[in-house]
Amino acid sequence: MEHWNSTLGSGFILMGILKDSGSPELLCATITVLYMLAVTSNGLLLLVITMDARLHVPMYLLLGQLSLMDLLFTSVVTPKVLVDFLSNENTISFGGCALQMFLALTLGGAEDLLLAFMAYDRYVAICHPLNYMVLMSIRICWLLVATSWVLASLSALVYTMYTMHYSFCKAREIRHLLCEIPPLLKLACADTSRYELMVYVMGVTFLMLPLSVIVASYTLILFTVLHMPSNKGRQKALVTCSSHLTVVGMFYGAATFMYVLPSSLHSPKQDNIISVFYTIVTPALNPLIYSLRNKEVTGALRRLLGKYTLQPHSIF
Repeated sequence: MEHWNSTLGSGFILMGILKDSGSPELLCATITVLYMLAVTSNGLLLLVITMDARLHVPMYLLLGQLSLMDLLFTSVVTPKVLVDFLSNENTISFGGCALQMFLALTLGGAEDLLLAFMAYDRYVAICHPLNYMVLMSIRICWLLVATSWVLASLSALVYTMYTMHYSFCKAREIRHLLCEIPPLLKLACADTSRYELMVYVMGVTFLMLPLSVIVASYTLILFTVLHMPSNKGRQKALVTCSSHLTVVGMFYGAATFMYVLPSSLHSPKQDNIISVFYTIVTPALNPLIYSLRNKEVTGALRRLLGKYTLQPHSIF
């Protein structure tokens, strides 16, 4: 099979999901609305947490980082999808594909670790409330955040460099929404079976270790909550934890489908649908899940909006 020069050629063709759908215009409009919702809600939540000093505690600092990751993740993918459809041009350069892969892997990996750290934060707050500021101080919180970003970035850099070192065959069509490892390896001319096995094993490990922390944390939280004497305290703990568990379920469900299930069990079309879910739908829903059921966040939002909408204008 012929090889093509990936560095000097025209790059790859992202087939995406819009052109293969029955109503591409309707789907494009839906994706646009979801993207605007994701940008607005995550941006607003990040602003509220930054501006309100009452939310400068580990729980909300971690939540702010989750909003930042979701905002960046959806912005790495969605604008490119919409511009390609509207301009009828769906190519991406070799460098652009590598950059998109690196950013997507970094943000996905960082969120994977961050969700585990958020579960640990809830475990300490509910099971060891008297030692909370010792076990989960602001300094420790930022250390956990930095760990998420650094480990995810290093992992993404290694995966991206190794994936992009392959020679790719003349068929340049990536049948996926974005540049990710599994669909890109299908274009490689060399035998990638060993590398695919390594990606699978490392992917499962990278997902299962944080998930184990989450499951262990919430198991201990459940035992503690069930023995709480106060119904009000029990209800507050369950509401806070249910929001986090909903986000965890959406993230790990999509990630498991893409990276844990063998590729023979899902088609490229199903992969595209799942990729839309975790790059566009989930970032739009996450801030709504957290904010609508959280009195501290909704109260801070009302104070922020009231400060800027009711503040009298100065007359010069």
